[in-house]
Amino acid sequence: MTETIDPDSVGIVTPQTYQFDTPLEMSCGRVLQNYELVVETYGELNADRSNAVLICHALSGSHHAAGFHSKDDRKAGWWDAYIGPGKAIDTQRFFVACANNLGGCHGSTGPNSINPDTNKPWGPDFPRLGVQDWVHSQHALMEKLGINCWAAIIGGSLGGMQAMRWALEYPDEIRHCIVIAGATKLSAQNIAFNEVARQAILSDRDFHGGRYLEHDCIPKKGLALARMVGHITYLSDDAMADKFGRDLRSGSFQKGTSEQVEFQVESYLRYQGDAFSDAFDANTYLLMTKALDYFDLAREYNDDPVTAFSHAQCAFMIIAFTSDWRFPPRRSKEIVNALIGANKPTCYAEIESRFGHDAFLLPNLRYQQVISAYMQRIMQEES
Repeated sequence: MTETIDPDSVGIVTPQTYQFDTPLEMSCGRVLQNYELVVETYGELNADRSNAVLICHALSGSHHAAGFHSKDDRKAGWWDAYIGPGKAIDTQRFFVACANNLGGCHGSTGPNSINPDTNKPWGPDFPRLGVQDWVHSQHALMEKLGINCWAAIIGGSLGGMQAMRWALEYPDEIRHCIVIAGATKLSAQNIAFNEVARQAILSDRDFHGGRYLEHDCIPKKGLALARMVGHITYLSDDAMADKFGRDLRSGSFQKGTSEQVEFQVESYLRYQGDAFSDAFDANTYLLMTKALDYFDLAREYNDDPVTAFSHAQCAFMIIAFTSDWRFPPRRSKEIVNALIGANKPTCYAEIESRFGHDAFLLPNLRYQQVISAYMQRIMQEES
């Protein structure tokens, strides 16, 4: 639900909570008897409900993809530059939905929710998650919304993994799949970065085996360190040099001074870590990074991505960024080559950017033009 306060924005957005009472069989073998998803929607469904677009968020994202939560809110949704009236994903033409992933910490059922078997927070007992679990829960949301087929499913990074999995799990219910800064599986280096971040959390004395809420505390230091590690990998060397260089926040290198030197980049990383530790949940971070690590689109297809994509029936748009070293363009080209091998309609764009992996979240004219042109193509199918 939205209230327009700015012609360039979807306006004030009211998140909605959907309850699901049909048990969800999860990839780990356990069953979640019921669950809730917090969702934001923008725009209106057309008469035949054929203009629906699903946005899948990345690791630290949420359902709040566009607009504001109040008139005093100064922080727009994480993809506000691309979703709204007249924007690349035009809410005057499309109905857009974004759900906080199951296991998240922004209202959907997750580790902070009450386990009905114990009447305590799930904590570390929450079922292990796989990307397909998010897809199946999103499919339940699709049915709740009365949508028979998504015009497009769009996701960046972890969201792109969800979009690709949708194309295989429900091939008849998606017409276009847009994968941004993605990969069919993580590299060993990516898994290593995730493990370092997890160890920062696990080694925090306030973690208490994941039962920190029962001890009325949070592993703030561990979460902050995990975010600092992750944030460094999301940026590029050029972006960090442009933003910080070797500028000092305090202290001096002059001979005879005893004050300790503090670089601007150190201050920035501590700020990012502290802010993240106040907003995100440690158990959710552990669950989602493990889901990233476990994801392998072709695992059940004899490790052949061509065979995997042969099951898809939709068209694909793959987007990469030149300076993204966490999910570099060569990983997107692997997707493209597999799609071509599977004879699927495929477009590819490589966007010039100095901002590393974070580029998929940031305003960029060429990026906007590419998405806008592809969405125009989808609009033409509707007319």
